[in-house]
Amino acid sequence: MSLEPLLQEVGRRVRARRQAQQQTLKELAKASSLSERFLGELEAGRANISLLNLDQVAKALKLPLRHFFEPTVDDTTRGVIALLGLRGAGKSSIGKALADRLGVGFFELDQLVEAEAGMRLPELFAIHGEDYFRQLELNALVRFLEAHPRGVLATGGGLVTSPQAFGLLLARTETVWLKATPEEHWTRVVKQGDLRPMQNRPHAMSELKRRLKEREPLYSKARRQCVTSNRTVNAVVQELAEAL
Repeated sequence: MSLEPLLQEVGRRVRARRQAQQQTLKELAKASSLSERFLGELEAGRANISLLNLDQVAKALKLPLRHFFEPTVDDTTRGVIALLGLRGAGKSSIGKALADRLGVGFFELDQLVEAEAGMRLPELFAIHGEDYFRQLELNALVRFLEAHPRGVLATGGGLVTSPQAFGLLLARTETVWLKATPEEHWTRVVKQGDLRPMQNRPHAMSELKRRLKEREPLYSKARRQCVTSNRTVNAVVQELAEAL
C-alpha cells in the first residue's frame, strides 16, 4: 500500500496550520528542532516523517498529534460557522437562532475567553491590555475548534485584527460577515442597554464609521457575506440556513 496519499495529507495539514499561525518555515524549524529543508519536503508530501519527529512538529504548531490523522470536515461543508462583524451586527441574536435552526450548539468566543481568564473583558483589558487578551482569544479558539466539530460561533468584533486567530478561522470554519450600516450598529448597541461606546465621546459615531471602514477589507475575506440592516432575524437566518 502506497504511503503517498497519507504523506500528502499530513503535509497539507502542517502547511495549513503553519500559514494560519502566520509562521515561517524558519520559525517552525526552530520550534520543532527540524531543518527548513526537511519541513519543506514534509509540506510537499515527499518526506516520510517518523512519529517522533511529527510529534515535535505538532507541539511546535500547538496541535495534538492525532490532528494529522483524524478525518476532517470537507472544505465545502465546514462544521463550524463563525460569525464576523462589529458589535451590533447581530452575531448573538442571529447566531442563537441559526444554531437552533441547524440543530447545533451556539457559542460566543468572548465568553470562552472570560472563562479562561476568570474575569470579565473590561477588567481583563484594564489589567492586562489587548495583547494579553488576543493571546487568550487565540488559545480559546484553538481549544474550541479541537473540541467542537460543529456549531455556530459568534466572534469578537476585533478578532479580524489578530492574524493568527483570523487565519485559523478562515482555514477551519465557514466564515460569515454580518454586514450592517453604522447607524444600525449604533441603534442595536443602545437597545441592548450598553451606553459605554458613546459616554463622554462626542465623536463616537465618527469613530464607529472609521473603525468599520478600516476593518471592511478584513471582514470581506469571509467566505460569505450577509446584510442584516433593516431585516428581521428570521429573514437572515432563513437566508443563511439555505446557503449553508
